[in-house]
Amino acid sequence: MKLLLVRHARTTAVEGFCYGRTDVSVLPEVTRAVAESVAPLLPVAASLTCSPLSRCADLARTLIELRPDLGMSTDPRIAEMDLGDWETQLWSAIDRAELDAWTRDFADTRAGRSGESTRQFLLRVGEAFDAWRAAGRDAVWITHAGVIRAAWLLRDGVRAIERSDQWPGHPIAFGECVTIEL
Repeated sequence: MKLLLVRHARTTAVEGFCYGRTDVSVLPEVTRAVAESVAPLLPVAASLTCSPLSRCADLARTLIELRPDLGMSTDPRIAEMDLGDWETQLWSAIDRAELDAWTRDFADTRAGRSGESTRQFLLRVGEAFDAWRAAGRDAVWITHAGVIRAAWLLRDGVRAIERSDQWPGHPIAFGECVTIEL
């Protein structure tokens, strides 16, 4: 059974801009280019689920135009992590003490004070991951880098992490398609 995870296209946000749950835009031609490169990789009649954020939903709709055999649904459980008060700031402008506090208690400290903790985020994504496994068929998620990293942990049976160095650090390119097989 396969889960194909596609990261949304490059956004219009400036480099270093914190935008977990913030709905930032993607230029239509950039979305179209990613859709054209990803469409041939997707299984016939696959179940396509997307994050409700426009950078993912726009890509999903463009994929459906190219591949009408795909079914589409939206699932808020595969939206990016809520980074609370840090959203819409430059990462470099966030108080170092706040970032240090978050990484010291990476499991339970809420990002940006009002956002999600890593434990909450993994629980939310884990619910979607478990639903995919229970369905027993291949699926496609149009989602975010944080969700893809969470899915790698879930694939390996990790439901919670205590330290920031346990979070997967492998880069995931905009428009990249990652496959998880069980």
